[in-house]
Amino acid sequence: MGIPVKPIIEVRNLDLSYDDYMVMRNLNFTVNKGETFIIMGGSGCGKSTLLKVLIGLKEPEKGQVFYNGEDFWAADYSRQQEMMRGFGVLYQSGALWSSLTVGENVALPLQLYSSLNASQIRDLVELKLSLVSLDGCADLYPVELSGGMRKRAGLARALALDPDIIFFDEPSAGLDPMSAKMLDDLIIQLREDLGSTIVVVTHELASIFAVGNNAIFLDDQSKTMIASGNPKDLLDNSKDPKVIQFLTRGRR
Repeated sequence: MGIPVKPIIEVRNLDLSYDDYMVMRNLNFTVNKGETFIIMGGSGCGKSTLLKVLIGLKEPEKGQVFYNGEDFWAADYSRQQEMMRGFGVLYQSGALWSSLTVGENVALPLQLYSSLNASQIRDLVELKLSLVSLDGCADLYPVELSGGMRKRAGLARALALDPDIIFFDEPSAGLDPMSAKMLDDLIIQLREDLGSTIVVVTHELASIFAVGNNAIFLDDQSKTMIASGNPKDLLDNSKDPKVIQFLTRGRR
């Protein structure tokens, strides 16, 4: 018998809304430990709203999000904050502090949430930057970096506290194909070398097929998920025209 798959995130009967406007309803899915899970769909389907709920920035209209069996939205505020320290988030823009150097940006979570001394933090900053191929960039400011380098610096900061789960919001947005591929390769490396659990919001086909081994497809018309599974399997086997249209961009 193989090792049983262990769910790290379980989403049950989730509804997402803004006031009276329903964004998504009845979402049910599981993210297993060590996989790269893709949240995909067209523009305006609710991908980013779902991400906000998963990382604790927006409360759902209804439903539950469990992390390792614990209901996040039923926990009190202090416990939610503690759980969120196990999340690493790479925002679409990188979200670096422009007044801080790259090294200071990566060091900030360690200064706030660890008891490490300055020397230990400096060593860890160098390690995290080396993981994203930014050796020697600690003293540069974000404005001195290319778009791809800013994304990787943001990823180094997301890795600072050794998170259990890393969330990516449209990681390829605004990048040239070579920089996007480098970021995809980094995502694969994190999964393979560190065993990271990764959740990626994206509509970029190259990234979906390169990094994803599980996925859900959100449909803005029915306002729910209409497909789930490995993206390559969905491409080969799905009978839903919306899913096929999205995964082929109408070329089939």
